[in-house]
Order: sequence, then C-alpha cells, then structure tokens
Amino acid sequence: MFNVVLVEPEIPPNTGNVARLCLATGSRLHLVKPLGFSVDDRQLRRAGMDYWHQVNLQYWEDLNTFEASTRPPTRRLLFTTKAERNYWDAKFQPNDYLVFGRETRGLPESLLNAQADTCFTIPMEPGARSLNLATAVAVVLFEAVRQLKKKTH
Repeated sequence: MFNVVLVEPEIPPNTGNVARLCLATGSRLHLVKPLGFSVDDRQLRRAGMDYWHQVNLQYWEDLNTFEASTRPPTRRLLFTTKAERNYWDAKFQPNDYLVFGRETRGLPESLLNAQADTCFTIPMEPGARSLNLATAVAVVLFEAVRQLKKKTH
C-alpha cells in the first residue's frame, strides 16, 4: 500500500515499532543506511516482536542509492519539522514513499531544499521540538491509509 522510509534511523525500538506499523498496514519498510544499530539488536527485535521476519523490508546502502532508485514517477513525500504544509494536506496515493529522517537531525537540508514542494509537517504546539519517530510515522501513515480507504468507499 505505502512505502515507509527511515533515513539513517538511530534508535532500535523506534525502528521496531515502525516495522509493526508497516506490517499492520501492509506497507513496505525501507531502511537507509547507515543504521545506528545492528538489525540483530535485541531491543529492535523486542519492539518488532516475533514477526520481524514477516515485515516487507528493503535495505538501501545510502541515501544517494535510494534517491537514484526512486526517481519520478515515484512519489516521495518528506516529513520534517521544517515544513509549513501540514501532513493532512498531502493527497496520498498508493505506493507513495513516506520519508522520515533520523531521530536527532531529521532529513538532510540538501534533500529538503531539493524537494521543498513535497515537504510536510505534523503541527505541534509552540515549544514542542518534535514527536517520537514511531509516533510521527503512525500519525502520517494512518492518515494516508484513511485517505485511500475514503476514496474506495
């Protein structure tokens, strides 16, 4: 249904929880290296429970390789605290790539600048720095699922 992309994730439980979300929604999880942990990490497996092997998973060696392989007509939507447009204003389509950055730094500025027209944010109260990565993915992914379900009914 959707492609969830984590660019250089750093915290194993976040990635494990995102893997659960992907499994629950029939989405594919893309992990862009370098990862801040080993995929054999006990915390990652614990968060992903006993079905990590069931997750539709693809690894990318680096961001450049991912970008080169997902050029238009593939749609990449970027999610960042540095955007003005809200995530619910995105018009999600099947097979979209929903791209999220690492926990400590987000997505690279160069990527955000190159694709400013595809950047969205989750609005928060002033003073809130950001949401947990897995929470942000859940908010966006389930809005995307909701929009597609609404179109088919």
